[in-house]
Amino acid sequence: LGSTLFEEEGKSFYFDSLVAYVNEQANDFESLDGDTSDGNTIALRQVNVQATGLVDAAPEATIWAGKRFYQRHDIHMNDFYYWDLSGPGGGIENIDLGIGKLSLAWLRNTSQDNEFPDSQQNLANNTFDVRLAGLSTNPDGQLELGYDYGSATLTKAQDNAGVDPQSGHMLTLEHTQGNWLGGFNKAVVQVANDGMIGSTGKSNTSSTGPQGEMLRLIDHGLVNLSPDIDMLYALIYEDRDLDTGDGQTWMSAGIRPTYYWSETQSTALELGYDRVKPQGSGKDTANLAKLTIAQQWSAGRSAFARPVLRAFATYAHWNGNGYNAASESIEDGESNGVTLGLQAEAWW
Repeated sequence: LGSTLFEEEGKSFYFDSLVAYVNEQANDFESLDGDTSDGNTIALRQVNVQATGLVDAAPEATIWAGKRFYQRHDIHMNDFYYWDLSGPGGGIENIDLGIGKLSLAWLRNTSQDNEFPDSQQNLANNTFDVRLAGLSTNPDGQLELGYDYGSATLTKAQDNAGVDPQSGHMLTLEHTQGNWLGGFNKAVVQVANDGMIGSTGKSNTSSTGPQGEMLRLIDHGLVNLSPDIDMLYALIYEDRDLDTGDGQTWMSAGIRPTYYWSETQSTALELGYDRVKPQGSGKDTANLAKLTIAQQWSAGRSAFARPVLRAFATYAHWNGNGYNAASESIEDGESNGVTLGLQAEAWW
């Protein structure tokens, strides 16, 4: 829920908010009585104010403060957020430098410090973010550069307890190619160390966070194969080398071609494969392959057309040793599973 609360002579103030509600949807009537053990949870994800036109030297820039999804970058097909610094904070964004737009932000999230339970636990993790976006590289191509620094601010009790948080750095380079076979392509390179090694790019600063290095390579996008067929695709390579020996090499690949029978009806096929090789010798490599077919009815002929209704079937196969298809109902020793379902999805 958002609204422009003031707009006059090129100056504006916008209020933004987002409330999330999670429900197990297991029964006809599920109430929210403050007890989250039944799967009912409410969270305030965003509440912020964004003001534009207040800086005379940069009238196009926006000053903001509050809790926010801050310039998140993700792969739509699998909801993987590889650059996500969301949380409470503030900053200024979209300063036009002529060659590109500069954004500066400071965000702070907290994490529990289990190694020192008597040190008031919560660590205040700061992330300082600098981005330069919109750099023209070639026809329909743009480059975005980003630097993130993460560190924790200790309380006196945490300092006295000997908490030693790991700070870290992360560099991101993303090239977006528009008009790519009728769609787009994004190529991403990320390198990080110590406290900035996080699965989503969040600052992972804590005394229990291991030291190490990470390299992540991503290529994803959308192409039109014919007037009636488009395809989403994603490739991921991630190598985490940690001093604890708990790192891993993760490779993931997926494609989702869709055939459009009409403006509102389509059939989608998705094939995905993941391979995780733990760091060190004597540890088994995990593999997961899945195949999904879905009959879809959507409000338009597009991979991003919403609302959409789906009837789908998924088959997944994986190797053992504790790895499964992320379902708590799967018993140890099983290596494959089938899911049938109906789904509705809407954006606004």
